[in-house]
Amino acid sequence: MLLFFNETIPGRLEWGMGEHSQSFRSKTFMSETIAKKPNEELSEAKSSLDFVRTIIEEDLRTGKHQSIVTRFPPEPNGYLHIGHAKAFSLDFGVAQEYGGRCHLRFDDTNPTKEDVEYVDSIQEDIHWMGFDWGEHLYYASDYFDQLYDYAVQLIKMGKAYVDDLSAEEIREYRGTLTEPGKESPYRNRSIEENLDLFERMKNGEFEDGSRVLRAKIDMASPNIVMRDPTLYRIRKVPHHRTGDKWCIYPLYDFTHCLSDSIEGVTHSLCSLEFENNRELYDWVLDQLGVFHSRQYEFARLNLTYTVMSKRKLLRLVQEGYVSGWDDPRMPTICGLRRRGYTPEAIKNFCDRIGLAKRNSVVDVEMLEYCIREDLNKRAQRVMAVLNPLKVVIENYPDDLVEELDAVNNPEDESMGVRKVPFSKVLYIEQEDFRENPPKKFYRLAPGQEVRLRYGYYIKCVDVVKDAQGNVVELRCTYDPATRGGWAPDGRKVKATLHWVSAQHALDAEVRLYDRLFLQSNPNECEDFTTCLNPDSLKVLQGCKVEPSVKNAASGSRYQFERQGYFCIDPDSTNEKLVFNRIVSLKDTWAKIEAKQQSE
Repeated sequence: MLLFFNETIPGRLEWGMGEHSQSFRSKTFMSETIAKKPNEELSEAKSSLDFVRTIIEEDLRTGKHQSIVTRFPPEPNGYLHIGHAKAFSLDFGVAQEYGGRCHLRFDDTNPTKEDVEYVDSIQEDIHWMGFDWGEHLYYASDYFDQLYDYAVQLIKMGKAYVDDLSAEEIREYRGTLTEPGKESPYRNRSIEENLDLFERMKNGEFEDGSRVLRAKIDMASPNIVMRDPTLYRIRKVPHHRTGDKWCIYPLYDFTHCLSDSIEGVTHSLCSLEFENNRELYDWVLDQLGVFHSRQYEFARLNLTYTVMSKRKLLRLVQEGYVSGWDDPRMPTICGLRRRGYTPEAIKNFCDRIGLAKRNSVVDVEMLEYCIREDLNKRAQRVMAVLNPLKVVIENYPDDLVEELDAVNNPEDESMGVRKVPFSKVLYIEQEDFRENPPKKFYRLAPGQEVRLRYGYYIKCVDVVKDAQGNVVELRCTYDPATRGGWAPDGRKVKATLHWVSAQHALDAEVRLYDRLFLQSNPNECEDFTTCLNPDSLKVLQGCKVEPSVKNAASGSRYQFERQGYFCIDPDSTNEKLVFNRIVSLKDTWAKIEAKQQSE
């Protein structure tokens, strides 16, 4: 039984995970949304052991296994996304915890969809997340000869046959959940004929789709997977590793269990959609009498405002809805990396959501919480003005430049302080000024005084407008006695504004990323692309950033004070900085949703 205990701290978020101890057939999966509680702490799962670790510890205690071997078996037909991060964090994580090893094995059995590009990206993503497979890098194609021999062995045992039915006919013969299937008219071919046909399939004598090799099990089985599943099909397509050597390729269910067996995998961890397939997994290994790996299933990650389907992600890329697999709005590992997410935040997220035996939906706000929590501790603070409004301090000396001390991170004193230049002409945010301020607007307004962060008190004395009546400049005065932000006479102000010195500011482009979809579950839309958020990316030009970030490396992360967390994008140059917003300082989406629902 897997229990998650919630610890509540006022003023934060709490995520109740609940109890997930029962296993369900795929047709009866229960789905629940892990909802946010706005004023409570996002609690960490406090279970002593999840069900996978409980099994592993028992196997080690009883001596069933002397060491633990797991594997992560991605198909090289796309980029990894955060759902895969949950899976390989488990695979590599439990191996590390129990002194075992984890293999990286590419399930490269479908040459029509595979590419070396994906192989390279998968390895890069796993390494970036902090995991390593050492010398244990494998490919299913490493075992093609051995898999073929195993298929021949099944034929000789009378447990497999060559079928001439088309793919459509095989589907028709398979039956339904309520009706048994029908046996193929080719099911009772002799062993000799099957051996001959299978060898001729291997030799390329037949066209694609004309024949397949099927297991001979039970066409009346209540588990449709067991109704004579296909083991091999003809694909006259070159393979990225084996070239033209093969024109028949094994299917996943046949390949996976035997690859696990060949490698001595003790705990084959996979997502719940393969639960029904476990019966076939066990059948193949039992029939052949080889080392019997054991398959265990856990719930896959489903995230609100996100799609995880490779097919849908590929469509987003191919149809130009995003700029590529590494678009910072994508849930891919490379997209999250480019946006500015850290491996630690992603792993913390995976740990917090825990392992379950029931499908659930996790609110994306939990992921955003994890990156805020991580960057709050490590990100240097800087001041940046995204929509600049010019401020001239009339009584400040024209040529004076002061160096003010600014704290790099109040959460970590060891990060020290930096010098920020202060001069006569500054920039502040346009939204921090109102010519006719509403009630309780405490920022800058005519006659109103505010504090400049690390600087002085200033008061607006005049407003300069252009021909169209737009405010383009503020004329202010400052109190020299308030350096550091405090008045010796004890007077107080109700607002502190961030700013940058106009003379020293760096120009920057800032890309404000938001959720890619408007709907919590885009899969419920008739076409998921109709749910795309038209404001998922806003590009701001002419932003101003303090000079301390000059020459910072691509990928450097900062907290822009009062704005959010930002990362330097690879598009940056020495002439022009480009920043991606990782996440805002606090969640504003909940307010937007509440307003939309009330309208």
